[in-house]
Amino acid sequence: MRSVRVRILATLLVLGVVGVGGWQLLPSDGSTGRTIKVGTTDEVTSLDPAGAYDAGSWALFNNVFQSLLAFEPGSATPVPDAAESCGFVGSGLRTYRCELREGLKFPSGREMTAEDVKYSFDRVKKINSDVGPAALLDTLQSVQADGRTVTFRLSSPDATFPFKVATGAGAIVDSSKYPANSLRKDNEVDGTGPYELTSYSKGKKAVLAPNRDYKGEIKSTGRPVELDYYDDSAKLNSAWKAKKLDVAYRQLPPGVLAGLNPSDPGQRVSEADSSEIRNLYLNTRAGKPLHETKVRQAMAWLINREQLAASVYEGTVDPLYSLIPTGITGHTTSFFDAYPQPSVKKARALLAQAGVTTPVSFTYGYGLNSGSAAAEAKELKKQLEAGGLFKVTLKGYEWTDFQKSWASGKLDAYAVGWVADYPDPDTYGSPLVGSDGTMNTGYSSHEVDHLIQDSRRYADRNEAEQDFRDLQADIAHDVPVIPLWQAKDYVVTSEDVGGGQYLSDGTGVFRLWRLDWI
Repeated sequence: MRSVRVRILATLLVLGVVGVGGWQLLPSDGSTGRTIKVGTTDEVTSLDPAGAYDAGSWALFNNVFQSLLAFEPGSATPVPDAAESCGFVGSGLRTYRCELREGLKFPSGREMTAEDVKYSFDRVKKINSDVGPAALLDTLQSVQADGRTVTFRLSSPDATFPFKVATGAGAIVDSSKYPANSLRKDNEVDGTGPYELTSYSKGKKAVLAPNRDYKGEIKSTGRPVELDYYDDSAKLNSAWKAKKLDVAYRQLPPGVLAGLNPSDPGQRVSEADSSEIRNLYLNTRAGKPLHETKVRQAMAWLINREQLAASVYEGTVDPLYSLIPTGITGHTTSFFDAYPQPSVKKARALLAQAGVTTPVSFTYGYGLNSGSAAAEAKELKKQLEAGGLFKVTLKGYEWTDFQKSWASGKLDAYAVGWVADYPDPDTYGSPLVGSDGTMNTGYSSHEVDHLIQDSRRYADRNEAEQDFRDLQADIAHDVPVIPLWQAKDYVVTSEDVGGGQYLSDGTGVFRLWRLDWI
């Protein structure tokens, strides 16, 4: 997912311990009090869980929908939310069963049933939207509903399936409101999350009211919240400076983030390690300019991550040399090991071996008004054109068009941020480099697919570490993707808003219910 960290596990554990007591600070009746205004540059692709697989959409889904399971702050193991209990049946990791919690009600007043759960999972796979999360459910073979029991049958052993159930891909919708074979088109949401969506204007505003009927993992719902969406970081910063917002999150300009002072009495600043990364994806299909492996390896020899992090992001991100970020099981420095320092000489030699004519011309796509994407594109163009080996044409796209363009395989190269779907290295495997991966680079490797599938056999996820180490070595050789940087998570709130440090723990879960007035 799209739309972080150094030492993530230690950080998450600390936040988790602090967070237990923090629940007591939240109001027992969230319907009272002023609305907390939160500003972001994230975009919402769709209000329908079957049609969105990006950070902005899932941040909203976290709050208005329930999944059978959810992640507590600081925990790498999902806990029951819409379910009373869940677990694998037997030792084969191929049958997963949940008992649905009683008394869950959709906004219409209709009680949620196990059939609604089955319907929700089935329609994600049936609709199979180009920009939806169906790829995340690649091992899901069938779903059975019987009374309050939901049984998932998997095509192969998959210890990560509970993690996937806890994501936006597992959001449960009202089967009477969402069409089975197509996406819902209106601006309404019918979920059972801690918030109800009372109004929505695409690209502008989402107004949320605490859901009085919520029952689940969260101990109490929060204050009324208004999410304000901004076209770019500069506009978000202007709104923050003008005191039109109470919280600014994802993403103020790098220069502003670099200058944040935690001791400033007029605001509260939370900085945490994060699981968010950004990669340069390369279209490997036959007939495309980057089809040859040696051409992609030559590109890897030209990327200067330190320069990119310093010049474009002013030190607010860390250079990344692997598919899996620092702090996650299986992290390596595979790209540093293979391409330790930028070298025009080595890049030129590889292109000569490939027998291609230089400069190799290709088009680089990026999302318009997507943080520092435009400045990043210019810097990468400069680096790749060093020595006259490549000729890069930059082309910006509106976010939705950008998603559709890479999903349809039209782009030669494109940089996209990735926020972990769940706290496990698997989220950086199949979606990014698997044969049917979400990033749709056309890359397919029998060895990589085998390593991904093999890694899911281990209930103890530490035992999968060697598979992920081997996978990253393969990716550094084949170069369907070039890791660029690992983000840090920044939340800035006004001095009278508390809970900002719990809003995000670097895992992509957006806990609006943790915000409160002081």
